[in-house]
Amino acid sequence: MINFDNSASSFPKPLSVRNAVAAAVTRYGGNPGRSGHRISMQAAEKVFEAREAAAAFFGAETENVAFTANATFALNMAIKGIMQYGGHIIISGYEHNAVSRPVYALSQSRGVRFSVADVDADDDVTVKNFESLIARDTKCICCTAASNVTGRILPYRRIAELCARRGICFIGDCSQAAGLLDIKLSDGFDFICTSGQKALYGPSGTGLLITNGRYPLSTIIEGGTGTNSAMLEQPAEMPERLESGTLNTVGIIGLREGIRFVSEKTPSAILAHEHRLCDRLISRLSRSSRIKIFRMEAKYVPIVAFNVGELNSHVVSTMLSEKGFALRGGLHCAALAHNSLGTLSQGAVRFSPSVFNTSAQVDMLADAVLSL
Repeated sequence: MINFDNSASSFPKPLSVRNAVAAAVTRYGGNPGRSGHRISMQAAEKVFEAREAAAAFFGAETENVAFTANATFALNMAIKGIMQYGGHIIISGYEHNAVSRPVYALSQSRGVRFSVADVDADDDVTVKNFESLIARDTKCICCTAASNVTGRILPYRRIAELCARRGICFIGDCSQAAGLLDIKLSDGFDFICTSGQKALYGPSGTGLLITNGRYPLSTIIEGGTGTNSAMLEQPAEMPERLESGTLNTVGIIGLREGIRFVSEKTPSAILAHEHRLCDRLISRLSRSSRIKIFRMEAKYVPIVAFNVGELNSHVVSTMLSEKGFALRGGLHCAALAHNSLGTLSQGAVRFSPSVFNTSAQVDMLADAVLSL
């Protein structure tokens, strides 16, 4: 089976990540920060190394890097931490349910108002769409840096500038961008939320919430942190404030090696390789009038969404799976994006390569799609 569903989880993982996970299980089995004995301290040192690596990669202070179970967890912590006492939030029409569902839940339980900004082919129009929705009580803009459905890159730096001018918190869902684009806090993000298992090549069950420290978050989870244990209040200091309970030490150690792998290869080189594969597939599929490719004149991360005639996308992905190719069909947990594309009923088939895929594999996939 050839995996072209890497924007869900990259697979295979680099050898260094696999070796790090094995070492974590066999050598670093202590509970970090929970004791002063050597087993615990060794695990804590490895977690700190991963925290330092993530901080350097995203241009953050080490203490402002919090590990989470996934990007969804990070986004919920950031969104609810800013918005749980009410106000207005703006999101884009391309958001994953990891953004739209917590925002909707807040509207039902906390009286939060939300608006959805249309994403246009023209970045100028997109930014104006966001700006036109700002109200007196707008606290936050939260948007994806790149769509998980089409790969469309939003003008996140310009949206960040807008937020800075208007004194609004800016939360970025960077799950599809981190590891491919040079995402940094200096781009204007107040919070970067991302998964570890996609283009950072870490294990599943890993995520990051990274902050510049400008906006303290109200907690949505409290518990043991290994610090200030005599107090009933959750610690105010980062990262303990956002890291209640036992950390996923094995996943975090693996994520450290994923970040090292991406750093050594460089996001720009990985991006260029994957773009070549996407361009190759688009060139082949464009020869058929039956195939619709969902791209406009804009910038993209390496994702290609398409449909084959009137076939349901689930049917297409199943047929391709039977031919040995893993692609994702359906709505990709992003109903807003599919509503924007007009594909709520049919969904779309998503192709997303990794650094390990080859041109020959893409040619075989193209042959399979054209034969349907």
